[in-house]
Amino acid sequence: MIIGIPKEIKPDEYRVAMVPSGVEELVKHGHAVLVEKGAGLGSSIPDLEYERAGARMLDKPEGIYNQAQLIVKVKEPLPVEYPLLKENQMVFTFFHFAASKSLTEAVIKANIIAIAYETIRDVYGQHPILTPMSEVAGRMSIQEGAKYLEKPMHGRGILLGGVPGVAPAEVVIIGGGVVGANAAKVAAGLGARVAVLDINMERLRRLDDIMPKNVVTLMSNVQNVRQKVKDADLLVGAVLVEGGRAPYVVSKDMVQTMKPGAVIVDVAIDQGGCVETSKPTTHSNPIYMVNNVIHYCVTNIPGAVACTSTHALTNVTLPYVREIADKGYERAARENPAIKRGLNIVKGAVVNQTVADVFGMKCVVM
Repeated sequence: MIIGIPKEIKPDEYRVAMVPSGVEELVKHGHAVLVEKGAGLGSSIPDLEYERAGARMLDKPEGIYNQAQLIVKVKEPLPVEYPLLKENQMVFTFFHFAASKSLTEAVIKANIIAIAYETIRDVYGQHPILTPMSEVAGRMSIQEGAKYLEKPMHGRGILLGGVPGVAPAEVVIIGGGVVGANAAKVAAGLGARVAVLDINMERLRRLDDIMPKNVVTLMSNVQNVRQKVKDADLLVGAVLVEGGRAPYVVSKDMVQTMKPGAVIVDVAIDQGGCVETSKPTTHSNPIYMVNNVIHYCVTNIPGAVACTSTHALTNVTLPYVREIADKGYERAARENPAIKRGLNIVKGAVVNQTVADVFGMKCVVM
């Protein structure tokens, strides 16, 4: 099979979908790998390393899309890439369809096979491709939040861990999944007072067992959310709905009660955001203010640490890329339920129920 790795063009996206060791593995399996020149530079991977691994380097994305049967990316195709998509072409990437009806309609029209990283789910109920990026985003949420709490960044001027005789910051995390757990771990390690809210009692029990004593767990209900949002110096939105749009857990009215200079980091923004006042931002223009509250809503947070993120991503995508390339998507989906769950849109038909429900579309059962 011919596999294409185009350069990412989303603003401030420095990751690449495959590292040279992954290319070498695919070539050993008899596949041809096309890589756009410069695709790895944002992750400090020069073209020469791809060539040594057996890739063929192409100057422009058109060459990649025209020849490749399987496109492997990091982020969803942007409007300028829609015309490059070829009928019956497989595209394996983070799609997050529920956050964009225009993307969903474009992919339906293109008649491609869209396999979404975020809905790949294994027999243990885990999301193996989403997990490492969620780990990065969760840890980064505290790193970025701490930075924007500084006074020169127009924050409250608070050190997360405080110092002897001065209270630490209040960090509130909405959602106790992979993002939330990693955010709590870092915030607690810095000495902050941390509250994690979730609707899953078993998850809260697990977090209570493994987290240090400066982390408290709370059931996520309207009353608790309202109170903790008001208390927060740093609020992290970490809500996940597989394949769907994140619900608004924090309302505009709640945001109005926050302290001036408090910071919101809405990691759920890839899925539309879980804070009503959130809107997508980029690494080059990451924040905006609402009611004197700083909002950090970058849609590709792991892209800021591209070297780490690219290698972590390839570690988990490569086995699926290899299986799809070896077998084709139909056989791979029949034999591996995780890959079947990754199918979102197939040749113009929506095959993921959650995506169909979001836009009121018909779902075709595979």
